[in-house]
Amino acid sequence: MTQPDTIPLLGLGWNDLLFLAFAAVMVVAALAVVLQRDIIRAGGAMIIAFAALAGLYVIAGSPVVAGAQVLVYIGAISVLVLFAIMLTQTKAAPRALVFQTQAVPAAIATAILALLIVASVLTTDWPKQVATQVADARSVATTLFGQFTLPFEVVSVLLLAAVVGGVFLAKRERDRGEAD
Repeated sequence: MTQPDTIPLLGLGWNDLLFLAFAAVMVVAALAVVLQRDIIRAGGAMIIAFAALAGLYVIAGSPVVAGAQVLVYIGAISVLVLFAIMLTQTKAAPRALVFQTQAVPAAIATAILALLIVASVLTTDWPKQVATQVADARSVATTLFGQFTLPFEVVSVLLLAAVVGGVFLAKRERDRGEAD
């Protein structure tokens, strides 16, 4: 038995339903990143938001960008942030984040930004059909490791230096705290 193009009770297509599900997960996880008091849980919510964004990229027909999202943001940046937090957080420090005193200005800036986004979306003349250009993994790899080999290696060395520096700073602060 074949599935219908639209969901019978909702009248939505399957891609639309997946889009709404991924978008809802991403928005809820992004709110959790901002509102969580525990920084480790906020980092976990950030990983979930990045994974939902990767799902949106797959729905949009860009699996290479989705793979890069998973590798770079989930696999590297999120893990690096969580390790940096775990290495630099001392036992005497509070485990939960303290809410900032700038909540009112941040809420005003958020409202202004939301109004600007809504105004720009409503006033833009959107094209009827969006051109699709899907890059395959081979062409991305050829470009990345052919034309951009040096910048790729420079970025990897800088990330390595950042990790080593974070470990060094965490160890130095820990040793200083034990000497006092």
